[in-house]
Amino acid sequence: MSSEALWLFKQLNLHLEQEGRFQPREKGLSLIECAAENENTLCPRQRNAKVEDLWSLTNFFGFATETFVLAVNILDRFLALMKVKPKHLSCIGVCCFQLAARVVEEECNIPSAHEIIRISQCKCTVSDLKRMEKIISEKLHFEFKATTALTFLHLYHTIVLCHTSERKEVLNLDKLEAQLKACNCRLVFSKAKPSVLALCLLTLEVQTLKSVELFEILLRVQKHSKISDSDLLYWRELVSKCLADYSSPECCKPDHKKLVWIVSRRTAQNLQNSYYSVPELPTIPEGGCFNESESEDSSEDTSSGEEILSSSPPSDLEGTFFFELKPKTEWQALSCRS
Repeated sequence: MSSEALWLFKQLNLHLEQEGRFQPREKGLSLIECAAENENTLCPRQRNAKVEDLWSLTNFFGFATETFVLAVNILDRFLALMKVKPKHLSCIGVCCFQLAARVVEEECNIPSAHEIIRISQCKCTVSDLKRMEKIISEKLHFEFKATTALTFLHLYHTIVLCHTSERKEVLNLDKLEAQLKACNCRLVFSKAKPSVLALCLLTLEVQTLKSVELFEILLRVQKHSKISDSDLLYWRELVSKCLADYSSPECCKPDHKKLVWIVSRRTAQNLQNSYYSVPELPTIPEGGCFNESESEDSSEDTSSGEEILSSSPPSDLEGTFFFELKPKTEWQALSCRS
């Protein structure tokens, strides 16, 4: 075994020891799963919708997948500890997003709290966000950098590439990351061990590639990670169904949501008037230079604003990464015989 492979398995062992520490409490997640939808209790649909908002925010600011996955982890760990009312979820979600961005992103790329509130349309103030950050930080003991399914997905992917003779581009990491994000939008997958969830995604992809060599490598990874066949098969069926749902045209994916911009009544009126008006352009002097002056909208009160719809940023085509997958496959038969 090469020195690189030894180092990778050492890292794998380290994260396998730590994954339980950063997994949301199953009892708390089960309470959310069973909750009825009302103003006092948080239900799965509301949690899932908030995670989709975090996905959209991640794409809007051009942040890494790690930021999104970590934000979801922080959110679920907190929700599994505290009884949260739906009216507070928006503030909690934005706060988790900001905390994750501080861990992952370069400081110069992190937007201000005011800007995140404005873009997310979170109905809270900067002071609210600071108070919520203090509560979340104390409840999670300031442990934000966590071992997640993305950690294992990257490790497993690198281990496979380190041991295979096939082309390196066979296993598309971007595709696997997009599929993981789809799973993160379902509360049920927060109950799965991160190592198991990551291995499910890889085995499903190897299944579509029909590669015996990759299959054998993942069998060794499964054995090393001490993941039972029953656990793998149980979660693989759920992952397969989730990805099949996301591949369907009826599914509204987070990337395709419209952003809602709130502007003041005065600005909205000016925008509506300018739609019909024909501007009088000044005569351009021949042989001279035209000095174009740019004006910026002044800051205005948005408390009594109106909603203006604007299309979201261009999709990163993650929707193309979801294909219909068959839950019953050769992998199960081979895995059970091994």
